[in-house]
Amino acid sequence: MELSEALQLRCGRRLVFTNGVFDILHAGHVQILSQCRELGDLLIVGVNSDESVRRLGKGPERPIHTVADRIIVLEGLRAVDAAVVFEEDTPSELISILKPEIHVKGGDYVAADLPETAVVESYGGKVVILPLLEGRSTTRAVRALGLDQ
Repeated sequence: MELSEALQLRCGRRLVFTNGVFDILHAGHVQILSQCRELGDLLIVGVNSDESVRRLGKGPERPIHTVADRIIVLEGLRAVDAAVVFEEDTPSELISILKPEIHVKGGDYVAADLPETAVVESYGGKVVILPLLEGRSTTRAVRALGLDQ
């Protein structure tokens, strides 16, 4: 979805935002997205562009799925109202435009260490860290499939 369309969805609703690569969707992703949706009226997911995934150093074969495919999968989930691509290394710029009331990250992050925390707090938003579903990760799936070489 284009950013302008995502902004139109907002219409005064309580916006929850999360972001990530979402390359090989697993139960941990679905659980955290469902929990995100319960925190507000609208869930918009920021999705790293293919080039930003490569800059993150996830591995030479990443992303496995193109950003267009990752968007289709995410927007097919009941919990997700919209997914928007961002090209930068962090979602800070996208967050500064959307101004979600709540920005969610998984339990492998610490709010104080996130570059976007300052942006969220600058307009009165809140950063929420949700626990991960133990034993589920894209990196683990990539290794199990032998795709990390």
